[in-house]
Amino acid sequence: MGHDHALRTIWQIHGSDAHRMTVQLLEACEAHRLVPPNGSVALKPNLVLSSAPEEGAVTHPGVVSGCIEHFRNHGIHDVSVMESSWVGDNTLRALRRSGIEDVCKAYGVPFVDLKRDEAVAVRSSIGQLRVCRRALEADLLVDLPVLKGHCQTRMTCALKNLKGCIPDAEKRRYHSLGLTKPIAALGAVLKPGLVVVDSICGDLCFEEGGTPVRTNTMYACMDAVQADAYGRALMGLAPAEVPYIELAEQYGAGHASWSAEDLVFLNAPSDCADYAAPTGTVERLTRRVRQQNACSACFAALVRALYATGRGKEQDIYIGQGWRGCELDGLGVGACCRGASTNVPGCPPTADAIAKALT
Repeated sequence: MGHDHALRTIWQIHGSDAHRMTVQLLEACEAHRLVPPNGSVALKPNLVLSSAPEEGAVTHPGVVSGCIEHFRNHGIHDVSVMESSWVGDNTLRALRRSGIEDVCKAYGVPFVDLKRDEAVAVRSSIGQLRVCRRALEADLLVDLPVLKGHCQTRMTCALKNLKGCIPDAEKRRYHSLGLTKPIAALGAVLKPGLVVVDSICGDLCFEEGGTPVRTNTMYACMDAVQADAYGRALMGLAPAEVPYIELAEQYGAGHASWSAEDLVFLNAPSDCADYAAPTGTVERLTRRVRQQNACSACFAALVRALYATGRGKEQDIYIGQGWRGCELDGLGVGACCRGASTNVPGCPPTADAIAKALT
């Protein structure tokens, strides 16, 4: 694969084994080739608060262990993990609760609490920003975000995850500035060379978790802006709802464009487990959904679209492999339900495509 084409490619995989999926993604994109000779790798997960990965807020430990294994298998040993939790929480407590502390100990990889790191003043498109030195000095910064909802910015993924690379005082200042511009500017300052997105069970609504939706999906690319633009489509959100993505492109952080030709699927959605039984918010949204053996990736895309549009009660919606070959009176989601009077094609379709059909 040519270098220019690789920069635009999004590799996607389905399953429930975060470690194995991560190794496969990194092998597919040849991530080790991004590290210069004798270079260092810094892994930046999302440990925003003390929470278990199953709650939908923090990066699964298997994502971190998969990254470490890939780089070590290719002779790269200068690997560290770094993060700072949000203001008011303790990073080391979050590290322990997530299971990533056990990964660091098992592999003998150092963890850097960026709350204790030196902050460096750097120029940006909106003026001076203060950024943690260790994040700036890594030869390859690997961004390991969770794709999830957010109460202020609608979604959070690769760009917003970089807020863990700034001191707490700067985090407070970003909020006073309205988040959009500083998030975009920080993306251009740090510009991670690799992004591995954990969308296994990202929260539907909030950054702190509590309403996870199991998609059993991960994807990787080399552009944080593209990662967010694709994630926005998977969340069923319109560009105007997450404006910092296009702003980051204007500031030089990357490119927001992506197309179906950029996607490389390492397996099929049917290779992962069936969808998780809906509860709470998800149950309310899916009252008119008739599912038969739905794959988790397809079902999660539907749930995200229903949440984004608020249209969960107006029509019967069919989804799942059990509807193959059936004529259905209503909206059919995915290739298995092409016999419906209205169908959203794809395997799986994005939440964005489903949202457009719902509206």
